[in-house]
Formats: sequence, structure tokens, C-alpha cells
Amino acid sequence: MSLKLAFLLAGAVALAGVAFGYYLRLIISLGKKGSMELEIKQKMLEAEEASKKIITEAESKSDKLLYETRLDIKEKELESKKTEDRLVKKEELLDGRQTDIDKEVEVVKQKVGEIKIIREKAEQLQSEKQGELEKVANLSEEDAKKELLDIIEKKYEEDLLVRTQKMEMMGEENLEQKAKEILTTSIQRLANSVSSDMLATSVPIPSDEVKGKIIGKEGRNIKAFERASGVEIIVDDTPGAITISSFDPVRRQIARVALEALIADGRIQPVKIEEMVEKAKQDINKTIKEKGEAAVYECGVFNLDPRIVSILGRLAFRTSYGQNVLQHSIEMAHIAGMIAQEVGANVAVAKAGALLHDIGKALDHEVAGTHVEIGRRILQKFGASEEIVKAMEAHHGEHPYETLESYIVQAADAISGGRPGARRDTVENYLKGLQDLEATANSFKGVEKSYALQAGREIRVFVFPTQITDLEARQIARDIAVKIENELKYPGEIKVNVIRETRSIEYAR
Repeated sequence: MSLKLAFLLAGAVALAGVAFGYYLRLIISLGKKGSMELEIKQKMLEAEEASKKIITEAESKSDKLLYETRLDIKEKELESKKTEDRLVKKEELLDGRQTDIDKEVEVVKQKVGEIKIIREKAEQLQSEKQGELEKVANLSEEDAKKELLDIIEKKYEEDLLVRTQKMEMMGEENLEQKAKEILTTSIQRLANSVSSDMLATSVPIPSDEVKGKIIGKEGRNIKAFERASGVEIIVDDTPGAITISSFDPVRRQIARVALEALIADGRIQPVKIEEMVEKAKQDINKTIKEKGEAAVYECGVFNLDPRIVSILGRLAFRTSYGQNVLQHSIEMAHIAGMIAQEVGANVAVAKAGALLHDIGKALDHEVAGTHVEIGRRILQKFGASEEIVKAMEAHHGEHPYETLESYIVQAADAISGGRPGARRDTVENYLKGLQDLEATANSFKGVEKSYALQAGREIRVFVFPTQITDLEARQIARDIAVKIENELKYPGEIKVNVIRETRSIEYAR
């Protein structure tokens, strides 16, 4: 019984605890709700005060801005009014001046009319006076003029004829004397000595041991050098020297540079020889460019395409009748400049035409046509002016003399080439024969290159081994010999040496 009572009491206490807890939570939640409402009301009051403050500041700023804007508008209105007043005054002033000008124009028109009337009256009086004179003399104006001229002509006919002849003779003598002075001055100022190019170059050798290295075992090195450079190496009893012989000065210069480099290096063998010859070719190409640039700078000829200048530099290794073509062209440019200055022609065009007159000779062995035609195509291709082309192309009479500068270039060419010792016909003919000999060999299919050696007594022909067999090489040698016999003129006999060489190259890496 007591246990049930205990359980009932415990349950009652538990219910009382739950009820008390719920009541306590309700009181707490009601307290929190009241505090949140107070906080929200407080924030709303603060927000209202802040908005009122912002509105007050905005109204203050707007009033200030409005006041400043009104002041600015008033200032601009004042300035506009002042400007308007000035414009009105200027317009009034201009109206006044226009009125004065109109009055002056009316006065001028009136005076012009008076002058016209006076002039008409003067012309009428002159005409009446002339008519009266014609009536008195019984001659018209033209008849009187003709009769007066006839009388003077008959009276002084002999004197006029003598004076006219004298003036013509004096004029011709003066012109001829002036032309002689121009030409002799130009010749005298360029009267430098001219030495014809040699066909052989001597290279100093430090010792016989080096000479033996150059020859090589069974002549292997010297043959490799001749094959790579296209020149003939002459090794004789001359102490301390080896001679390089070739009609082509470019080949001879390449061979000299390569041989000197080999001697300085000391390693003389076929592979090294080919390497040095190739390097010498690159050095000579650089020299050709420098020679062209130096020539145009010396002559004062500018604004030329760099490719024209490079082609011009090749003339440093070309001769014409034994005369160096580049030096001949530079000399011509100076002479043409002097003559052009004296006669009032275009000095720049005359100089350029003279300097470039033989540029076709730099490529005449590679391109068909005369050197004049080749030169004309080169200049036109690389943008030279038409005046320079006309001055250049007429120096041999192949084209008409269209400008004064073309006459000057032709005269400068005659002056430079006609001086005693300037040219030697035999050298030019000899070189032409060697060039024709090589051209004949190169005309055959399968020929890689050819070199005329031993003053034209031997022609070495290198063929492509992939295109020509050994049997065909023999046949080519015979065909070249027959063509030389039929087409060329030469003393003695010419040895045709056809070389077919096969190389197999691999690299070990």
C-alpha cells in the first residue's frame, strides 16, 4: 500500500515538475519576446533619426548646389552679353568699313570710265594723225616699214653679211675651244697609269718542305687543288714561290687565298684543300660586295639597289682589253661628272650611267645577250631610274642617244679607253678564246664544270658520275674535241681531259 502511495506521489511530483518547467519556459520566452520588440523599436527610432539626418544633409547640399548653379548661370549670361555687345560693335564697324569700300569702288569705277574715255580719244587722235601722215606721204604704215627696211638692207647688206660670218666663225671657234678644254681637263685629271692584269699570281713558299706538302704523294694534293679551284699550279725551280695560272681573275684570287690559308694551317690534304677553297670563295664574295660599295661611295652614286652594287663589285675581277673594268668604270664616272658639270647636264645621272655602263659584263658568261642588253635588264629589274638606263645603254651605239647624259657617257668611255696604254687587244682576245673553250665544254649534257688550263692547251671537264658512265665519258671527250676542232681557232693542239669521279660519304656518330 505504501509502495503505491510512493508511486503516486512520485508521479504527482513529476507532473508538478513538468508543469512548473513549462510555466518557467513560458515566462522566459515572454520576457525574451518583450526585449526583442524593444530592440526592434529602438532600431526603428535610430533608422528614422538617420534618415532624417541624411534628408537634412541632402537638402542642404542641394540648396548649396542650386545656389552655385544660379551664380554660374548669371556669370555666363554676363559673359554672353559682353560677347554679344562686342560682336554688335564689330558688326557695326564692319558695316561702316563696307560702306567706305563701296564708296571707294564707285570712285574707282568712275575714274576707270574717265580713263577709258581719255584713251579712246587719244587712240582716235593717233589714228587721225597717222591717216594724215599716210595721205601726205602717199604710203600706208606697212608699205613705209617695208620700204625703210629695204633701204637699210641694201645700204648695209655687205656689212651685215661680213659681221654674220664673223660671228659664226667666232662662235664655232669658241665652242670648239671650250669642248677641247673640257675634254683635256677631264683627261688630265684622270691621267693615272694603267697596268694590265697579269694572268699568273706568285705565292711565296717558306720552304721546300712546304712545297713538297703542296705537291703531295704522287701529286695527289696539287691535283685536288687544281680540281677544286679550277686553276693550274706551276711548280718549277723558282726558289720560295709557286705560280697560280688562270685566265679567270676570280678563280686565281680564290686559289691564292686558299693556298695561303693552307700554308698557314700546315695541314695540306685533299679534304682540307676542298674546305679552304670553299672558305676562300665565301671570302671573295664578301670582297666583291665591299668593292661594289667602295666604288659607289667613291663616285658619289647613291640610292642604288644593294643587288646592283654587289653585281658591280664583280667587275673588280674582270678585265676588258687588259683594263680592269671596275677601275675603268670608276674613272668614267669621274670624267662624266666633270663633263656634265661643265655643259649643264645632270651630274648624278651621268655619273651613275658611266659607273654602271659595263655592269652586264659581270654576268655575260651566265646570261645570253650583249653586255649592254644584259646591263639594261639588270638595271630595270632592280629599279634603277629610266634616265640612268638611257645614259648607260647608248655607250656602244646599240641604242639611240635619247638624252644629253647618254652622249656624255659615250664620250667618257672613249676618253678612258683611248688613252695610251689603257688597253691591250691581244690580252682580251686571248681571254675570250679561253672563255669560248670552257663554254664549248659546258654546252654538253652531264658536264658539271670545266676549266681551261696551260694557256688553253688543256681543258679539264668534270662530269656528273650519276648521269655519265665511263664509256659515255670517253665519248664526251671525243665529242668535245670534235666540236673544238670545228668551231674554235687555236694554235697547236688542245688536250681534252674528262674526269668522272664517284664519292661515297658516310658519317660515324
